[in-house]
Amino acid sequence: MATNAYGQPVGTDLTGWSPPRIPEPRDIEGTRVTVTPLIWADHGAALFRELAPAPASIWTYMSYGPFNGISQFEEALRVKDVNPDIIPYALVVDGQPLGFACYLRINPEQGVIEVGSIVLSPRLQKTTAATEALYLMIRNAFDIGYRRVEWKCDDLNAPSRAAAERLGFTYEGTFRQAVHYKGRNRDTAWYAIIDRDWPVLDEAFRRWLEPGNFDASGTQKSTLREIRERT
Repeated sequence: MATNAYGQPVGTDLTGWSPPRIPEPRDIEGTRVTVTPLIWADHGAALFRELAPAPASIWTYMSYGPFNGISQFEEALRVKDVNPDIIPYALVVDGQPLGFACYLRINPEQGVIEVGSIVLSPRLQKTTAATEALYLMIRNAFDIGYRRVEWKCDDLNAPSRAAAERLGFTYEGTFRQAVHYKGRNRDTAWYAIIDRDWPVLDEAFRRWLEPGNFDASGTQKSTLREIRERT
């Protein structure tokens, strides 16, 4: 551990580090999915058609939704268009937007960014394409120089917590009574991947996504966690 002139322990020297840029709104191409800037005129109606029939429970832990009609849905998404701290992306499979996810709480000065506000249609949930989409967003953040990628959720949102852990995020604690939404309290669970974690996680994602890891029916042969433990 480094120490200063007074013999006190101090953090890692970042003299050579430069703050990254804000992510450019550009297509991030995968083999099964394209993560593309969400534009209402291009994606809004198709997303609503995908998400409107989904169980209302997909909105329980979101600050918005469910929606009574497309106009309410448009209003919620357009708020993201004008908020400089949010960059929304549509998750497109075979030309069809099947969900969305965002970069949030973007702090280039500290090299910190969050992946969140993730909504997946039933057709996208628990698919290889969904995992690849989130991998592409995490990888892009590290590729452009971010030091820390965060994931936050309601502490009671068990599926989101399980997803964070499956993707390799480390649980860092729960902020009690951090937020209120929809008339109720939210304790917020915090997860993160930092840059020194990323090389091993990146390699595990790449191996998991290889065609040879899936049988003819598309079922995985090794889980992401199993591959990560072997990497």
